[in-house]
Amino acid sequence: MLKRMLDIVISFFGLLVLSPVLLPIIILIWMQDYHSPFYLAPRMARGSGTFRMVKLRSMVANADKTGVNSTSNDDRRITPVGKYIRKFKLDELMQLWNVLLGDMSLVGPRPQVAAGAALYTEEEKKLLTVRPGITDFASIVFSDEGDILEGAEDPDLLYNQIIRPWKSRLALLCIQHQSVVLDLRIIWLTALAILSRESALQGVNKILLAWGVDDLLVRMAARQEPLLAYPPPGGSTVVTAGHQ
Repeated sequence: MLKRMLDIVISFFGLLVLSPVLLPIIILIWMQDYHSPFYLAPRMARGSGTFRMVKLRSMVANADKTGVNSTSNDDRRITPVGKYIRKFKLDELMQLWNVLLGDMSLVGPRPQVAAGAALYTEEEKKLLTVRPGITDFASIVFSDEGDILEGAEDPDLLYNQIIRPWKSRLALLCIQHQSVVLDLRIIWLTALAILSRESALQGVNKILLAWGVDDLLVRMAARQEPLLAYPPPGGSTVVTAGHQ
């Protein structure tokens, strides 16, 4: 109940404070092609079913019909205005509306598309037992996901090989240790990452070390070395196909 109250209060006042910023961006998105400035993205809900996650549209209309789920910074579907929206993570701000409605939480595993959830191992399916969130450890550690996937011949495959294994492990740890105090720490680190990503990564590292997390995950989360291809949680082999 306390977590939900925190979600309602912060999302309501967040939308109120950000409205002077959001309105001009919404107008700019609409003016570039006269299509809706919003993208209602189908995502997996807690338990079962789906919900429509609200995002400011950073791609051409109907970009989701191409069948590619992972997006690199050089994706041709990104609009000129969308490049700036994605660079400063402005497309994510409207998700405060989903938090207010109860579809999402401020802190939780990032919402997954149905095709991505279909690849989940039994261990990863635990990620669907809680409300998806705007941010978590993985959001901080992989805030440069577009840069990682840039130039990839198959972005979905590369994502499943070197990002998903670590992203899922970090999200599962957050569920295992979930508390309002942890939520507040993650919200603080997310805000800190805007000013200093290095400091935010150090904050994540400190928490992981306190939890006694295995050394390899700590190293990957520190982002001081190349990401290793690795099996997803509960899996025994590295993924060899972007889709199943």
